[in-house]
Amino acid sequence: MTWTGRLRAMRMDVTPLRESRDFRLLFTAGSVFYLGSMVAYVAVPFAIYDLTGSNFLVGLVGLVELGPLVVFGLYGGALADHVDRRRLLVGTGIAQVVLMGAFAWNAFSAHPRVWLIFVIAALYAAVSSMQRPSREALEPRTVRHDQIAAANALSSFAMQFGVLLGPLIGGLLVAYVGVGWCFLAGLFGYAIATLLFAAMRPYPHDGETTPPSLRGIHEGLTYALRRRDLLGTYLVDIAAMMLAIPVVLFPALAHEVFERPELLGLLYSAETVGALVATALSGWVGRVHHHGRAIVIAASLYGACIALAGLMPSFWLACLFLALSGAADMVSAVFRSTVWNQTIPDTMRGRLAGIEMLSYSVGPMVGETRAGFVADAWSVRGAMVSGGAACVGGVLLTAVALRDFWSYDSRTDPYAVAERERRAAGAEPVD
Repeated sequence: MTWTGRLRAMRMDVTPLRESRDFRLLFTAGSVFYLGSMVAYVAVPFAIYDLTGSNFLVGLVGLVELGPLVVFGLYGGALADHVDRRRLLVGTGIAQVVLMGAFAWNAFSAHPRVWLIFVIAALYAAVSSMQRPSREALEPRTVRHDQIAAANALSSFAMQFGVLLGPLIGGLLVAYVGVGWCFLAGLFGYAIATLLFAAMRPYPHDGETTPPSLRGIHEGLTYALRRRDLLGTYLVDIAAMMLAIPVVLFPALAHEVFERPELLGLLYSAETVGALVATALSGWVGRVHHHGRAIVIAASLYGACIALAGLMPSFWLACLFLALSGAADMVSAVFRSTVWNQTIPDTMRGRLAGIEMLSYSVGPMVGETRAGFVADAWSVRGAMVSGGAACVGGVLLTAVALRDFWSYDSRTDPYAVAERERRAAGAEPVD
């Protein structure tokens, strides 16, 4: 094959967008949803800091959101396994529009209330954590089983596009027209996404379902722990987020290490740029079947690139390795999502999506605390290098301890085969 042919084969597979109307709607909804949410994401900490001048209160928002995220993430996953997920998306989308409107009303009022920002932020965390398991559990039903990897890559591209562009738009809105307009942009994005969710066809469950309850949540946790291949995906993600995530160190890296504070924004965007490039060149992922090995290799490369970024003598080389780390992390994420969506029965997919959401939401919170502590006790470079090395070690230990995870093959794995046969026997039509 010529180099031109190889590059053509690496292009992102857009077959799901061509063949499935509902996936097109879900993809478009996700694109505007993430863009709007990231514009609003800039506004909340800025509004608190602008009103109080307190970094402590800015950091307290994450703590306020943690409880609702855990409780309603698990409950939302159980609920997604019982009700029509498309209806749940519409209902929670309407709630998000209302909450964005409340944020905007407070921002535009003559005397904005700080306590109200915290209340709305907690309610928003509850609603969003209820919604996400349904969105992730619904996606596999909108495409053929053999298109799940390509659909995951496309959805990841939409998310990373919003993560990259949203904060830039939010920063410009804050600087030139005020923080309230960021919330209006978020409201607009959520409204469009909700209308697109409503345009999808209904997705009732095929058989008997389990009503949301502590027993149902326990069933999901038991299932996740019993499946060693799934457990490996969770542990790898936790190792990467808790040990190697470097975001909290970027201000010190720019100001103290490289003495280039004006380039701080590039550190924040480098990983996202790498992730976007990786998804744009993701045409090859559908031809890989040993997903466990792909996850281990990609996650190890992520940790190694973080460590190398901490060692680099120049700002630009550090950015290069951060971009490579973002690409590796995205490859790992695509294959993790593929394992989940190709093997988890539809009756359990919502609860498992809720558990998975906790693994990548709580992990960064702990990881940023670890990184900050090590940086203060040792050095910024030491925190990055040690975290990256620890990530590599944790990922390799997971592969050694969980052989079913390392040897996972989508062609022969009994859970993947069973799900593929179930879809072939009674799959929903893809139009």
